[in-house]
Amino acid sequence: MTVANMITILRLLLVPAVVYCLLAMQWQLAFAGFVVAGISDGVDGFVARRFNQRSRLGGYLDPLADKLLLVSVFVVLGFMGELPLWLVIAAVSRDALILCAVLLSTVMANPVEIKPLMVSKANTAAQIVLAAVVLAELAFAADFGPLRPALIILSALLTVASAGAYLLAWTRHMGKYGEGGPHAGQ
Repeated sequence: MTVANMITILRLLLVPAVVYCLLAMQWQLAFAGFVVAGISDGVDGFVARRFNQRSRLGGYLDPLADKLLLVSVFVVLGFMGELPLWLVIAAVSRDALILCAVLLSTVMANPVEIKPLMVSKANTAAQIVLAAVVLAELAFAADFGPLRPALIILSALLTVASAGAYLLAWTRHMGKYGEGGPHAGQ
């Protein structure tokens, strides 16, 4: 158990606190928790690289903590009417489809290497900024004008593009499976 992994675990523990604050309409605490989680994501990555604390566990925990926080915040903001439900459904469905594809590949003894695509990184960044803007608007009774609608459109476009890119990569990967996999020719 490395220091970097402990920071990531603390970020995981922040998720229910941020969700609770949102549901209790404690906007400033929810925003603060979201910001602390974001900072901790950078800190654990820095610690892992700087002090050579990269680990297999951290490789799984870090993206899990990121996704759990982002999906939880998106779902709550969607049900509160602060984000369009269609965007929440698209974002969560994309993540669920990727997870199902990875699990199916693994079950079929043809595991796919999990590495984030550039479009996926851009998608995650847009979703994080969108969530932060919505939380900041709520926490500080602010209105950033057309920023929220623009980020909603950008997040939607990147979500679709990212889902398509992963689907294409996965179908190519699975297409090779049929050519020489353990059950080829059956």
